[in-house]
Amino acid sequence: MATVAKTIVATGATSGLGFELVKQLLAQTQPYKFILGARDTTRAQAAFEELKYDSTKHSLTVLPLELSNLKTVKTFTQQTLEKVGQDKIDYLMLNAGMVKEASTPLPGSKWSETYIVNHLSQHYLIHLLRGKLEASRSRIVVVSSGAVRNVQDPSLLDESVKTSTSDFGLYSDTKFIQLLGAHWWRRQLQGKCDVVAVSPGLIPGTGLARHVDSFKIPANVPDAKSIPEGAQSMFRAFVRDDFPEDPEQIFLTSWGEWWPKDVYKLSLDKSLQDKWCPSKDEIEKEEGITV
Repeated sequence: MATVAKTIVATGATSGLGFELVKQLLAQTQPYKFILGARDTTRAQAAFEELKYDSTKHSLTVLPLELSNLKTVKTFTQQTLEKVGQDKIDYLMLNAGMVKEASTPLPGSKWSETYIVNHLSQHYLIHLLRGKLEASRSRIVVVSSGAVRNVQDPSLLDESVKTSTSDFGLYSDTKFIQLLGAHWWRRQLQGKCDVVAVSPGLIPGTGLARHVDSFKIPANVPDAKSIPEGAQSMFRAFVRDDFPEDPEQIFLTSWGEWWPKDVYKLSLDKSLQDKWCPSKDEIEKEEGITV
């Protein structure tokens, strides 16, 4: 009997760690159906074709997605659901991220581009896919960062994620909010979908900081991992089923352990989770997205 293909829908999978993870999965005997969002679909498609993967076993579709524009998130969702059809979505991987200072909010929004890309647009994507995710009993993999530990006072987030001249500070703040979102969705989808946050580790050379010159991870920094190692850390979040008894313990480290909650205790505040996780209707109204 042929092995049933597993469907993966993903952001941030056309370069860096995400591309490496897809590359590794394309080499497996397990067949996969990939539906990937990309800013430059032509370039992304060409990069995957160069891998010379077995297209009789795997299928790979690249759809346009510009996460700084939430209207494209809606279009991407519609095209994804059409492509999936009656099949399940086995995994939704949210890996897109950026490091970039924000001297002003993104035109047409009160938020910085970094906040919209690292949190709001991908939070909106889960809202749009929610029915399919619940019906599929999907696993949602949120690619997080140890930088969430840099947030000491969440009350400062309101202003920092609108405008900030600190590129890494803004990255840390938005990844912290993303983790709030992972906890929020874990509560919303409890008993229907698994939500796992994972840190791939400290990885030089991923292109994460391509927008800034001041933020570069030296290759010889202690504890640095290679891009293939980082992708393996991410893959563990797809397959681990030894979930801790405490449902709030959702964070998988790059060394394969479930992080104790005290490491990210500030993100466990349910009122904060609610504050930073607007409803689908609230997002569409605030960002001017027509129904």
